Amino acid sequence: MSGRIVVVTAVHGPSARFLPEAHRSLCEQWLPEGWEWHWVIQEDGESADVRPYVPEDERVTFRQGRAGGPGVARTIALAHAEGAYVKVLDADDQLTPGTLARDLAALEADSGLGWATSRVLDFMPDGSTVGFRGDPDPGPIERGAVLDQWKANGFLAPVHPASLFVRRELLLALGGWMALPASEDTGLLLALNAVSRGWFSGEVGLLYRKWEGQVTGQTAHVDRAERAARMAVVEARARALAALRWPFPAGY
Repeated sequence: MSGRIVVVTAVHGPSARFLPEAHRSLCEQWLPEGWEWHWVIQEDGESADVRPYVPEDERVTFRQGRAGGPGVARTIALAHAEGAYVKVLDADDQLTPGTLARDLAALEADSGLGWATSRVLDFMPDGSTVGFRGDPDPGPIERGAVLDQWKANGFLAPVHPASLFVRRELLLALGGWMALPASEDTGLLLALNAVSRGWFSGEVGLLYRKWEGQVTGQTAHVDRAERAARMAVVEARARALAALRWPFPAGY
């Protein structure tokens, strides 16, 4: 086996029941010869609520740890992420067929790309899907473009961080996900774009589940004071990285 994609999932008790559907979406993926995926599921806590939903599959690793939020869970999961690439998959979401192959092809074809994202559809409780307006054109995303559009559009990124596919070495160099109670994935996305070019696939790559218990639907997530603080530190980090003029890879 010449290459591995490590799929990283943070999970807590309420979202654990969706793990079998996420697993099914992984099993529907296909990859070029010589490539495989491995799924690292990291519980944000040490309860007895998650393990019953973890699939029996030799390609799945399950770990637990003290609670610290999804960013902490994903980052500590990197201790078990031995592969060239890392793919994010939230416990309640599903990949569409071909997503991993498209992400992999984009980055394997261009060493100047550090990460990839794809078109996302909201997956509603009734089984319907809803698209986003304003997706960028398929193809390369230049350094700084995500920050500029995020800032100009009320802190809404033009691409969805839940669809992220990234070179593991770059992810580690940036310290993983931000130490924030929320928006930790947006913070990582902007940091990645501050130092490297990315890629956007116009084909749907992720079904983003909307459900009553999801963390982003809770009152604390939209608290104005906290949100303003999160956005401030996310922007400051991205601008500081851009000012350092540290490109990935070197020479770009």
